[in-house]
Amino acid sequence: MIGISKEFWNDIPLLHVVDQEKKDQSLPTLTYIHGFTSAKEHNLPLAFLMAEKGYRVLLPDMMLHGDREEEITDQERELRFFEIVKQNLDDIESIYEELIAKQLLEGNRFGLAGTSMGGITTAAALTQFSWIKTAGILMGSPKITEYAQQLIGFMTSQNKELPLSEEQIVLLLDELREMDLSLQMEKLFGRPLFFWHGEEDKVVPFDHAYSFYEKAIDHYKNPENIRFLKEIGRGHKVSRFAIVEFVKWLEYQL
Repeated sequence: MIGISKEFWNDIPLLHVVDQEKKDQSLPTLTYIHGFTSAKEHNLPLAFLMAEKGYRVLLPDMMLHGDREEEITDQERELRFFEIVKQNLDDIESIYEELIAKQLLEGNRFGLAGTSMGGITTAAALTQFSWIKTAGILMGSPKITEYAQQLIGFMTSQNKELPLSEEQIVLLLDELREMDLSLQMEKLFGRPLFFWHGEEDKVVPFDHAYSFYEKAIDHYKNPENIRFLKEIGRGHKVSRFAIVEFVKWLEYQL
C-alpha cells in the first residue's frame, strides 16, 4: 500500500510518499520541487505513480510556501523569487544528506525534478551538485540569468519601482551566473535530463528550454539521455500527458 507521511527533515516540511512495506529500505529516490505560489501537496499524483513503481518520492515545501508560508503579500514574495531559488538549493542538499544519513538511498539513484520555479531550481542544482543522477525540468528555464534580465526589463517597461539598486542588480546577476546551467553546459556530465514545456507558455518562455536543449544535445554521447517533450497549444500548466510521460522516462532513467 502506498503511504503518504508528513515529516520534517532538518526543519523542512515534506511529504514522504512510498510503498509502506519498503519505507525503511534503500530505494531510488525522486525529490520533486513545486512551483511558485504552489505547495508540496499539488504534486501528489506524480508522486503516487512513482511510488507505485517502487520509488521513494519526497515533496518538500520550499521557503515562503505551504507550511513555510509567512504573512507577506504576493508582491513581496515575487520580489524574493531568486532568494527562494537560492534557498531551495540549500534545502535540496540538506534533504540529500538526510537521505544518506538515514541510509534510505539506493546507490547513487537520486533524481531531482520540478515544475516552473521547481524546474528553474532543478537546472540551477545541476551546476552545484554532481550527485544528482537524473533530472526533470517541467516548464522551467535553464537560463536563469536571462530569465532574471527579462523580469527586470518587464518591470521597468511597466514603470514599476524596482526593489534593487543598480549595484544590487549587478550583484544578483553575478550570483545567478554561478548557477546558470546554460553558461555551464559541461556540468551536465551526460546526466539524463528530461524537459517538458507548453509552446504557449506566457510565464516561463518556451524558447529558454528549447534553445538550450538544441545546444545541450551535442554534449551527450547517448542522445537517449536527453529528451524534450513539447506540447502544442499548452500554456503554463502541466498536463496529465506530461506527468505520465515523465514517469515512464524516470522509470527507465532512474
